[in-house]
Amino acid sequence: MVDQRDAVLIVDDDQAVLTMLRKVIESNGIQAHTATSGEDALEKIGAEHYDLILLDVNLTGMDGFQVVQAIRGRGIKTPIIIVSGRKEDFDALYGLDIGADDYITKPFNPITLGAKVKALIRRSRDHLPGQSSVLTAGPFRYNTSTLRFYKGETEIPLSGKENAIMKLFIDNVDRIFSKDMLYDLVWGEAIIDENAVMVYINRLRQKIEDDPAKPVYIQTVRGLGYRFVV
Repeated sequence: MVDQRDAVLIVDDDQAVLTMLRKVIESNGIQAHTATSGEDALEKIGAEHYDLILLDVNLTGMDGFQVVQAIRGRGIKTPIIIVSGRKEDFDALYGLDIGADDYITKPFNPITLGAKVKALIRRSRDHLPGQSSVLTAGPFRYNTSTLRFYKGETEIPLSGKENAIMKLFIDNVDRIFSKDMLYDLVWGEAIIDENAVMVYINRLRQKIEDDPAKPVYIQTVRGLGYRFVV
């Protein structure tokens, strides 16, 4: 059985991709287990508990969609992210329709994938009865159950998008997020509106910084994006 740390099962029959995905998962402080076929994955899922499944579509034998259907057919609610080289919208919609929770295409940004994995695991755990999760970073606290955000003992009201950005930052201290990565993770849309990201970053700075004109916590990394530092 896995230990108390979060554990992800990576399912892919390409050893190079499997190795790369393992590195992404482990760099986020999460255990990485692997399977090289759908049949192998189902056997492991039946024997152990995983907090999330990363699943390739193009598997030899059972394809990824068949694996999703088999997992959901067993009543297993573990979050599933489909990882695929296919870019067709139909594939993404079909995968979500049969029970996957998210869909990411190759090539992907490792930081974006890591953030999605952590967010899905957190969301799944928060939905369990009696579970309350509080994220902390420096002087900040974010309760993922009540969606209440604090700096020290002072509660700072946040809008929906501000909530999502702040939760992402607290969960990924010191990681750099480009504007398109933030838009993908928070807005969930393919067409990037960089101005919208800048507006919300400025709003958050007004709320959490001692001097918004000289931000200490939400820093701009020139040419790359933004980084949350505590």
